[in-house]
This record gives sequence, C-alpha cells and structure tokens, in this order.
Amino acid sequence: MQPVADQLHRIKKIFSGKLPVIGMIHLPALPGSPGCEMQAGFANVWSRIEGVVMADAKALSDGGVDGIMIENFGDVPFFPGVNPVHVATLMTAMATKVRQSTRKPIGINVLRNDGVSALAIALASDAQFIRVNVLSGARVTDQGVIQGGAHELLRYRHQIGAGHIAILADVQVKHSSPLGGGTLLSQDVDDLCHRALADGVIVSGSGTGKAVDIDALKSTRAAAGNHPVFIGSGTSIENLGEISKHAYGFIVGTTFKVGGVLDAPVDVGRVAAFMAEVGGLRAKLNH
Repeated sequence: MQPVADQLHRIKKIFSGKLPVIGMIHLPALPGSPGCEMQAGFANVWSRIEGVVMADAKALSDGGVDGIMIENFGDVPFFPGVNPVHVATLMTAMATKVRQSTRKPIGINVLRNDGVSALAIALASDAQFIRVNVLSGARVTDQGVIQGGAHELLRYRHQIGAGHIAILADVQVKHSSPLGGGTLLSQDVDDLCHRALADGVIVSGSGTGKAVDIDALKSTRAAAGNHPVFIGSGTSIENLGEISKHAYGFIVGTTFKVGGVLDAPVDVGRVAAFMAEVGGLRAKLNH
C-alpha cells in the first residue's frame, strides 16, 4: 500500500505555507458544447475564450492567490465520465497559457468526473494537482449515477509517470446525494484517504457557492487525520475566521467574482481583500 507520507508530501510540496488559497477559473463553454456559439468561426471564438480566461488568471494572480484551478464549468450539460478528446486538447492549451503567464501552481478539474483526462492535461501543461469529484463510492447526480474510479486513475498516474501530481478528491460531493442509504461521512473520508489513496480531501456545501456545514467540516477534519482538508465552496470573508480553524486550505470561486455573482469575471479587488484577511490569520498562526 502507498505510504501515507507520500500522499502528504505531494500537497505540502505544492503548498508549503499555511491556509493556501486556490482561485477558480471557470472556463466559458468550449467549442462543441451547447453554450458555445460557433458562428464566428473557431479562431474568433477561441480568441474570446482566451481573453476571458487570461483576464481571470491575471486578476487571481495579482490579487495574491496561492494557486489556480481550471475547470470546464461552461460545458453544461456535463459528461458523467470521459469527455471528448477535443475537450482535453483545448483545456491543455488553455492551462499551459495560464501556467506560463502566472507561474502559480495549477490544478485541473474535468467535469463531471473525468479524472483520467484531468491527469493527462495536468501532465502535459505542467500542472501540479487535479480535482476528482467522485474518486470512491458512488453518488446520484444530475448526470446519473457516478461511480468512483480510483482503481483506474491511480494506476494511470503510475503508468504515465505523473506520480508528482496530487489528487484532491471530494467527499460526498456537492450537487449529489448518496446511492441507497449512503454511508457515514467519517467512513467515506477514511475510504478516500486509505483505500482510494487521495492526497487531499475536499468538503463543500450542497451546491456551487454554498457554505460548508460546520459540523460536516469538523467531522471530515477529524476523520482525515493528517490528510489535508480543503473547503471547496462557500468560503467568504465573513465565515473565513471560523472555518479556517478546521481547514488546511480553500478553493474559492464565487466569492472572487464581481458582486459575488458566479457568472461574472474575477474581481481583483475582492481577491486582494480576501487574501488580506487570510494574511491576518496566517500571522496569528505564526505567533
């Protein structure tokens, strides 16, 4: 079995400081998705997408985040598993541009649960981590029943020489419900860490932008042991002080958008204000 020390090393090598903050880049609808208007031709469409993404990347970087995660959020309705090849190709091209322009640690999430593509994109674009919504167990989602594929993903990581790329995995992921009676949260966390071999655990609220339940967060933290626990939704300046007591780090999307609106561009002022609050918390932890 893979030593726990190897799992912890991947995350801490990427984020060595306290309370790391990962800012989200929600990609607009990519070519091939229903929301992408292709009448203007691929070159013009791609130029527009690139402009949106690079503006968000600059705002996140200038605002002081510690890392950036890129996901194909505009590609609704999502494939439950493997995405078409062109999605991986386009995301690789965009992730490479973001990585080169910001020099920040980069993560990849291919919705809804395409960990294999995410890993391949990460390797090709020099990204350092990926997010997988359902790594173990099974969840009922709007895409149907999604089953964990840890057995495939962990072997694939070994086969392609991507052992340095960390896998952050959701526990009881948002926008889903348990299959049948479900299992205890603590058992799901334990399975993620020690049977599915996730490098870190993500706990979220019930949906995008929804705050995490504090009791669920505490239970996740207790069950995760030494494994890093990231909060995956609903973090704001208002609740940061409380939830930071039980988290290793944060993945932040909606809070960083203009007006706190999910579909809006990233607001560098909101990012900077949030990071200033995080800086205050870090200073207290260092005393």
